[in-house]
Amino acid sequence: MTPAARAQAAIELLDKIIAAARDQGAAADTLIARWFAERRYAGSKDRRAIRELVYDAIRLLGKPPENGRTALLALAKDRPEIAGWFDGSPYGPAPIDPAELPAKPAFAHDWLIKALRASDIGIDEQAALLQRAPLDVRVNALKADADAVLAQIPGAEPIPFTTDGLRLPSDLTVEQLPSFRDGQIEVQDAGSQIVSLASGARRGQHVIDLCAGGGGKTLALAAMMANQGSILACDVDRGRLQRLEPRAERAGVTIAETRLLNPRQEESQLADQAGRADIVLIDAPCSGTGTWRRNPEARWRLTPHRLAQLGETQRYLMRIGANLVRPGGSLVYIVCSVLDEEGASQTDAFLKAYPGWTVETLAPGAGTPRGAGLRLTPLRDSTDGFFVAKMRRP
Repeated sequence: MTPAARAQAAIELLDKIIAAARDQGAAADTLIARWFAERRYAGSKDRRAIRELVYDAIRLLGKPPENGRTALLALAKDRPEIAGWFDGSPYGPAPIDPAELPAKPAFAHDWLIKALRASDIGIDEQAALLQRAPLDVRVNALKADADAVLAQIPGAEPIPFTTDGLRLPSDLTVEQLPSFRDGQIEVQDAGSQIVSLASGARRGQHVIDLCAGGGGKTLALAAMMANQGSILACDVDRGRLQRLEPRAERAGVTIAETRLLNPRQEESQLADQAGRADIVLIDAPCSGTGTWRRNPEARWRLTPHRLAQLGETQRYLMRIGANLVRPGGSLVYIVCSVLDEEGASQTDAFLKAYPGWTVETLAPGAGTPRGAGLRLTPLRDSTDGFFVAKMRRP
């Protein structure tokens, strides 16, 4: 593909991503994967170049642009060579009209910047939220030894404060590695590994992963438990939960059972689990401000109303989870957000509402104390942004 054709492809993809953000549709990485799957003629260099154009434009624009063309024109202001690709060639974008206005660069909506500042996320921390994310994997202790896998992958490095984490070269195709095909490694950000370890799960326990999604933390918990005990992995999203079973089979996990829940019917559907769990892990739905390195278009989706809705869901899930914890057991609350509104403030409110529950001090080596828990950030910890707190039932 010519540079002009790549520019036009980026514009088309940006149009789809802008529409999806407006309508709460599929994430950018999903849309990009679908687009390439329908265009097999695009080679690996073309895919990489188009993807970089798309994400560079998204990172530049903290507010949804009018369309993909204005988004790429904004990028052309910083990179003049891109303007030359608007040449009107058969597969390229039309020439630039002098009267055309590019989208206006911004970090995020003003209200969101204020929320970040109120949570002590300053300018340097904000900038780090949009840096390109590294490629991290977790070595599956059920099938492999971290040192052995490390020796097999050139350029891999151990990740501090994780038990089995490795950071790989960013241009590596993980799915083509024999260790991935054999279930010896799972793609998982270092921060996600660290907050999973904070649960303290151990063999023989009964654990409920209340918002299991695709099962990344379920698989990490199973490895921590040496595949001994039981894990009930729950979610209200059938599509995401269905991905867990084949992943568990590949990883050799046999102690995880899935349960699809209906929204707002979780309590009745989990009545048989009341007061039984040693650990309830809640990786709650959130704004995803901590994952902007991977999903920078999430800034376009977030509104004050959406943030308030997420806060209500988080409080609801903590109430459900508290009922499932056995006396003396623990509730582990996690969000991939750096906003206090979703992290420290939520756990403070929970502790006020549930007298007698106590906070367990977490000391994973990474993270900064924040309220009742710890906060991880890209700048300080070289991880995605997370908040985690562990609270024990009396």
